[in-house]
Amino acid sequence: MNETAVLLILLAAGVHATWNLLAKTLPGGAETVWLFTMVATIVYAPIAGVTVAVTGYRPAGSDWLFLVGTGILQAVYFVVLRRGYAVGDLSVVYPLARGTGPLMAVALAVVLVGERPSLTTVFGAIAISAGTLLLALPARGAGDHRVAVGFGLATGAVIGCYSVWDGYAVGELGIPALVLAWAADAGRAFWLTPVATKRWTHLATVWRDHRLATVGVGILSTGSYALVLVAMSIAPISSIAPAREISIVVGTLLGITLLGEPGGPKRLGSAAIITAGVGLIAFG
Repeated sequence: MNETAVLLILLAAGVHATWNLLAKTLPGGAETVWLFTMVATIVYAPIAGVTVAVTGYRPAGSDWLFLVGTGILQAVYFVVLRRGYAVGDLSVVYPLARGTGPLMAVALAVVLVGERPSLTTVFGAIAISAGTLLLALPARGAGDHRVAVGFGLATGAVIGCYSVWDGYAVGELGIPALVLAWAADAGRAFWLTPVATKRWTHLATVWRDHRLATVGVGILSTGSYALVLVAMSIAPISSIAPAREISIVVGTLLGITLLGEPGGPKRLGSAAIITAGVGLIAFG
């Protein structure tokens, strides 16, 4: 894989795991997603505007479909992920969500985009998914494991879809990464507004008691994904989608060390398998 893409993915992985740790501490569901999405939409609007001015980008034709579609997919992703965090451990939901997407993303990239990943890339994606399946086995003392696994797998399916959707947008259509990332935020905020308007009291409480974490999730979530989109613009989707799951290792470590979640040895072993799979993709 392109060395620049590898560096971008490694940086994005650390940022991604950090915002998921913060998100795990936030109460609420779709309305909380709307709150930190609004933070991201406001913060990144000037950056997206400068990008449009500098690049001279003007959406046309199918660009509009992808700019609108990414907001819908991202809204579904965040809501399902939040539900998973409400019922399960970070070190279960996060790895499952991030690790089941690679095989789907690789398959969709082959079928829909016409990519032809190397055998090493395929084996790497399989290793990543195998490591995450081990995480589906319950650890003693864990929460509602079966429900958490269900939400983790559902989130992974959405990840596979939006990875190919957004990868095609930046790689084939040439939509600037920062513009697409902002469109995802703006679209997510729009679709979740009807939910948020019914829960103003709860939103005010979350903002009062968890303001720093809310701002952190908003800024870091969009920042990490913008890095991934830049990587997708210079490297194949079938390589980037699995390789970015190195964040699973970081997320698992944070869940075990900072949140005191159970099953440390088994989950760390699964993380090692995932890391090996990422290594196959990055250096194969």
